[in-house]
Amino acid sequence: MANKSANGRGTIRKRPDGRWEARLTLSVDQKTGKQKQRSFYGKTQKEVKDKLTAAIKDRDDGISIETPAKLTLKDWLEKWLDVYCISIKPNTLYSYKKQVDNWIIPHLGAVKLTGLNHAAVQKFVNTISSGEKPLAPKSVKNCFAVLNSALSRAVQNDMIRKNPCTYIELPRMEKKSIMPLNESETKKFLEAVSGHANETLFRVALFTGMRQGELMGLKWNDIDFKKGTIRVERQLIHGKVAGTGYSLATTKTDAVRIIRPAPMVMSWLKSWKLEQAKRRFQLGRQWGDEFTDLVFTDPMGKHLCHSTLTHEARRFGDKIGKAGFRFHDLRHTYAVMCIRAGDDIKTISANLGHKTISVTMDIYAAYTIDMAIASANRMDQYMANIGVG
Repeated sequence: MANKSANGRGTIRKRPDGRWEARLTLSVDQKTGKQKQRSFYGKTQKEVKDKLTAAIKDRDDGISIETPAKLTLKDWLEKWLDVYCISIKPNTLYSYKKQVDNWIIPHLGAVKLTGLNHAAVQKFVNTISSGEKPLAPKSVKNCFAVLNSALSRAVQNDMIRKNPCTYIELPRMEKKSIMPLNESETKKFLEAVSGHANETLFRVALFTGMRQGELMGLKWNDIDFKKGTIRVERQLIHGKVAGTGYSLATTKTDAVRIIRPAPMVMSWLKSWKLEQAKRRFQLGRQWGDEFTDLVFTDPMGKHLCHSTLTHEARRFGDKIGKAGFRFHDLRHTYAVMCIRAGDDIKTISANLGHKTISVTMDIYAAYTIDMAIASANRMDQYMANIGVG
């Protein structure tokens, strides 16, 4: 029996097959009186009621909830980005839009949403994996993840019965090698950056493991010289991600972390603060303090650019014979140095700002063997000390 709601709020009923169905009138033909409706299905009355409530809100807010049969995948992806991705971080949204515009829509955009099937999705994945300009396995995985997320939402909204992304075979992911500096290379790197305008930044990057954007977004009030700590709570986002110019955003994981670097690092920062204060005083009103209180700026007080630091890191790498060296490899170097110094993996993971210890273990698995060997040697020494033979 139908449970009717007044004033165009829809109806809910239990179907003969045991499922619940909600119907919502979208419009009424004034000439024929024929209603245009959408149906939503679920296993429980509450499930369909929630779907109906969401659909009514969309309708009342002017968001299209047309019959899925008329929508192409392109139509749905555009709606998904505009309506369901508004709360995600700007750099993530930028990445989603790139995947949609550059790959998904050109290959699948014209397909009807309700007509998209497993075979079409598998063909799409195969094509972008092995076409004239194949994407790297990780890029294929990221692109597929965006499509899968959009179609999962379509299932939740009763636009399609099931997600055609299920059981798709993706190209094998080969673990990307990292390029940490060894002890000799670290010394050469420090010599190479000596006297450079961004020397302190590179030194801090090397001995804290902070991400490039985090260093660029670091402010002086994040540094507590008395406690010897640095609070990492934001990053500086590139203009093409933010939409217009550069902007400050939360960290990659949205989490705030407190790190306690070596006292020498804090000493470098203290010296840099004095140097920066001198420059600011000399320039006066010419000091370009676009983002107030930034720790690392160019000589004119303006924020640094990602491309500048990326190119500088590569040049320093070439200078010390480390071709292909990236700024991010400074972060890897810090992690490996911590492992070799005997730090526990939980502390290393927390300092790096990883979501879980397993992420740290996965990236640095080859180097954690050193920790196991060191642990075994310590146990062997302990056993010898207590007379175990």
